[in-house]
Amino acid sequence: MSSILIGCFVGLIAWFLTRYLIAGLFTVNQNERAVKTSFGRAERVGEASTLDDPIAAPLTEEEKPRYNYPQVRVIQPGGPYFKWPWERVYKVSVATETMNMAVDLEDPNANYQGSILEAVTKDQLNTGLKGQIRYRVSEKNLYAYLFGVKRPIVHVMGYFVSVLRERIANFEAPPEPLKQQDDSTPHLSAATAVIGISINDLRKNLRDINDHMFQECAGSEARYGIALDASLITGIDPPEDVESALAAINTAYNSVSSDISLAQAAADQKIVQSRRAVEIETLKAEAEVQPLVAFSEQLSDLKKNGGAGALDAYIRNIRLKLFNEAKAVILEANHE
Repeated sequence: MSSILIGCFVGLIAWFLTRYLIAGLFTVNQNERAVKTSFGRAERVGEASTLDDPIAAPLTEEEKPRYNYPQVRVIQPGGPYFKWPWERVYKVSVATETMNMAVDLEDPNANYQGSILEAVTKDQLNTGLKGQIRYRVSEKNLYAYLFGVKRPIVHVMGYFVSVLRERIANFEAPPEPLKQQDDSTPHLSAATAVIGISINDLRKNLRDINDHMFQECAGSEARYGIALDASLITGIDPPEDVESALAAINTAYNSVSSDISLAQAAADQKIVQSRRAVEIETLKAEAEVQPLVAFSEQLSDLKKNGGAGALDAYIRNIRLKLFNEAKAVILEANHE
């Protein structure tokens, strides 16, 4: 009987050691972070909160009290670590992940099975958006990710989609810069000669839209514990019945822009040619006047320094030379 009791006691000790000591050991992978709770309460880091971290900078004064989460102690990769039976370990992957922006995590059939996100433009056209977002769990705000909301990525995706649709609905293309001619008279460039189409404007300004989305979603790390690394909108597709009209508008716009460029080039060429002609004629006139000016200076110097009869002698010599070279001379008769 005693041997049975000893066996039961040894078995109980072995079960206790296996269940509560050996099973209490755990490790954390390289791309993971962990948070340990004791009786459901996560280990805090003193009185620190997310408002003490720079990630709270994008929050407004109204949002700061709402998203004031405590800072929890984060278990870094490594191990083995130990936990007691009344403690629980939450492991979270902090690797960057990519997701199609059209995916609806609550309804897989929405948005054409998560392939195209619809949005309405300013000119009331229903257009389809394609792209991806890159996100990661924030190590600085694991409390919000684990205990703040039930499914943080659902909240982040909903916030992202609402901001994106608002941006598409109110997007206006930035004004084209003014060009300056040589006469300092500003005129609109060829791009402003045709009324812009919102879908074309969206396609030309994808980078600005992506930058805007990144700035607007900068507060998601403090709100939900998820940081958006980038949003990459790769395509904007109008409805099929609008695509042909847009193609015709683009063709007409390109034709008008080409005609304007050719006319401007021809006008610039004529202006350059006119300026060169004026310069050539001016140089010719100066070339013809220069000998006369030099000859006049020589005569003035001769009259001044050669005495009273020097100029008359010079004129007489010139006449004799002309008489010598002339084949016929006509003299005026003197009838006195």
